[in-house]
Amino acid sequence: MSDPPDDVAAYLEFLRIERNASVRTLRNYSHALNAYLEWRGDGFKSWRDCSANDFREYLFELMKQELARSTIRLRFAALRSFYKFLVHRGGLAASPLVEIQLPKPERKLPVVLTLAQMEDLLAMPLKLDPDPRAQPWQPLRDVAIMELFYSSGLRVSELVALDVKDADFLSETLRVFGKGNKERMVPIGSHAMAALQKYRQAAAVHEGPLFINKNKDPNKRRLSVRSVQLLLKKYLAATDIGFEVTPHKLRHTFATHMLDYGADLRSVQTLLGHASLSTTQIYTHVTKERMREAYDAAHPRAE
Repeated sequence: MSDPPDDVAAYLEFLRIERNASVRTLRNYSHALNAYLEWRGDGFKSWRDCSANDFREYLFELMKQELARSTIRLRFAALRSFYKFLVHRGGLAASPLVEIQLPKPERKLPVVLTLAQMEDLLAMPLKLDPDPRAQPWQPLRDVAIMELFYSSGLRVSELVALDVKDADFLSETLRVFGKGNKERMVPIGSHAMAALQKYRQAAAVHEGPLFINKNKDPNKRRLSVRSVQLLLKKYLAATDIGFEVTPHKLRHTFATHMLDYGADLRSVQTLLGHASLSTTQIYTHVTKERMREAYDAAHPRAE
């Protein structure tokens, strides 16, 4: 059976109109379909005649080429989507890709700061010359923000959403609302606690948002996610740390250092607000890798 002449065109139009696919998705999916056609060459007769074995051979060829797993999975995502369209809209009986098992996605290990790098970053707001346009309390606020990231492993969205009432300064805990508005209690370390108290006293923050900007309008005083990202970028530029550091990398650093110093995985899972332990387990791989590096560097008979 030959293909209707407009199968691929109809599929791409379906993505564009009904799925509201981006220009990038349309380009990637079109490229993936063309890549398969190029591989088949003169052996290609019809999309509707392709078998599961054809796609197994194609998968094997891509793996022999040592393409990144993400690239392979993207190409097959396009092919699966195209065949799903042919089944539901084009009258094809079944997709030949249902039986194809793809390689699992690669899990890149999180990048984390060393303790020395973290301490350097934490000290930077009070080391730099003050900005004449800034309020005197802003460097103290920035110290408190970074100390809290490192102390409690918060997501940046969780941090900026904190109100003064969410911090219990007697029990030294924070009430945090995470993904799905799930509430959890996390401890505040002594350094973060001291930094928070200094900032609150200097900025006279007694109610409402915990972290504020210099806007005088009480309805516009909550610090934004973007502002936190920018202040972190500013202090990073003043250090010798040779890679980008985001709020999420500070969260990675918190989790990894906790495990490095003996915390159990379940406790770290609870502190991070992960629904699944498997999400937290990525940090055990980081800890093992760091342990191996330390061993190789220090032991006289490591090599």
